[in-house]
Amino acid sequence: MRRGKSLATMSCLVVFGLVLLASSAWGQAKPMELSYSIFFPAPHKQTVLATEWAKEIEKRTNGRVKINMFPGGTLTPADKCYDGVVQGISDIGMSVLAYTRGRFPLTEVIDLPLGYKSGLAATKLVNEYYEKFKPKELDDVKIMYLHAHGPGILHTKKPVTKLEELKGLKIRSTGLSKKVVEALGGAPVAMAMGETYDALSRGVAEGSMAPIEALQGWKWGEVVKATTENFGSAYSTAFFVAMNKAKWSALPPDIQKVFEEVNREWIEKTGKMWDEIDKSGREFTLGLGNKIIQLSKEEDARWAEAVKPILDEYVNDMKAKGLPGEEALKFCQERLKQLQ
Repeated sequence: MRRGKSLATMSCLVVFGLVLLASSAWGQAKPMELSYSIFFPAPHKQTVLATEWAKEIEKRTNGRVKINMFPGGTLTPADKCYDGVVQGISDIGMSVLAYTRGRFPLTEVIDLPLGYKSGLAATKLVNEYYEKFKPKELDDVKIMYLHAHGPGILHTKKPVTKLEELKGLKIRSTGLSKKVVEALGGAPVAMAMGETYDALSRGVAEGSMAPIEALQGWKWGEVVKATTENFGSAYSTAFFVAMNKAKWSALPPDIQKVFEEVNREWIEKTGKMWDEIDKSGREFTLGLGNKIIQLSKEEDARWAEAVKPILDEYVNDMKAKGLPGEEALKFCQERLKQLQ
């Protein structure tokens, strides 16, 4: 009897010791390190906010996860970021879906000139769209969250107050914004963001399409004279924050839960950041003595009407691909009205 009790006591002590040893070993274990590729330069506010996201993950996992940031496209360039995540070159990445245009056809609905007025509304919209439609084109990664910049509007070297004054002007634009410029009567000039300041300075371009934050962030306010708030025809651009699927699957469920909680919080934070940056850009250009032109309701409606063929083209293209483009467009148009 006593021998049995002694054995039971010894067994309990052994088990207790193993639990302590395992806990100690876990506490001393090296954190799981993940790489994060982002094309924004290190000082950019979106990089700062993304770094705060990484730090929050580390904090809430008690240091079990550590995320190493690679800003400025140093790990993968902007147009290779998505594939970099798929292939595991980076574990996490942030970039623009339109940099690989045609690969994410249904999600191009977010980039259409839907009449955006804020980055927060655009960011909420792209996440609601994703939750509703679960587009298969994004199935090869684990989406953390999506976001979209504030209204893409017109910035020019001479004031543009009505549609006729845009006709023939050389406007820097790329991707879908090129179609917007054409629909509004301008002459699109394709070039990278980094080349635009010099092109505007030398007159190679007479204007550009972009969110107003670019007037400060890219210093365009120094080489333009006016911004036209053509919100009725304003577009946005969808950004992704995604993780390699195999890396995601390897995370313990409790850590996955932390990621999902932080992701939900960062949707709001990132949308608000786009609006804060736009506000700074607006103050910057006004401080330089530049004009901000507010179109009348009637004039803005003319601009909105001019870009409608782009929306029709999207619907027809999606129909040809067997994708629910008409449903996606209708959802986005109706939901955006509620969000703004």
